Amino acid sequence: MASNKNISPYKLIYAVVNFGKGSEVLRIARENGISGGTILLGRGTVRSGLLNFFALYEIRKEIVLIVANNRTAKSLLEALDREMMLDRPDHGIAFTVDIQEVEGSKELGCNSLQEGRGEKEIMYQLITVIVDRGKAEEVIDAATEMGSKGGTVINARGSGVHERSTLFAMEIEPEKEIVMIVSKKELTQTIVNKIREKLRIDEPGKGIIFIQDVGDAYGLLK
Repeated sequence: MASNKNISPYKLIYAVVNFGKGSEVLRIARENGISGGTILLGRGTVRSGLLNFFALYEIRKEIVLIVANNRTAKSLLEALDREMMLDRPDHGIAFTVDIQEVEGSKELGCNSLQEGRGEKEIMYQLITVIVDRGKAEEVIDAATEMGSKGGTVINARGSGVHERSTLFAMEIEPEKEIVMIVSKKELTQTIVNKIREKLRIDEPGKGIIFIQDVGDAYGLLK
């Protein structure tokens, strides 16, 4: 029998949906007692020969980030799965990762760990890769070689010690791409190793990779 252990009291919910559907995710969240969230613009990758031929292999996506306690997060994911039909192809995915502490939210006032009844088996992991702009496709290609189904790309900027450059004596922050890949746990290390090799991640300034366990997940087609 699994022993009791401390678990995170909060979840960060990721909902990756087609462009224009982010507001629907927030509507469902409000109906489930959550006051709001944040919508990021991104693009999803599609592995289709016909779409690639017509240069339509990138589809605009919206990534909705919502913080909730465990119970609310679970009910919201179930509502998203039901109302947005996440079990159907190309309708989106939704999943959670743990958060240990939340500040600045009156709705989420408690920040102590809660007792769980045992550790849930982890089936999926979120691989996040931050690279220079233009390198996201190489990350996706490396991941799909190792069995990934694709990923979502978000544009960003970097400001680390290796990230700054100078233009006309002005310091600028180069643009970055954040690649999010949800993988089966048993494939994660193989995918990460391939990305490290192909993108030379271990060299200074080439990028960074971090991995998070995924809790509940919907829309991840087998």
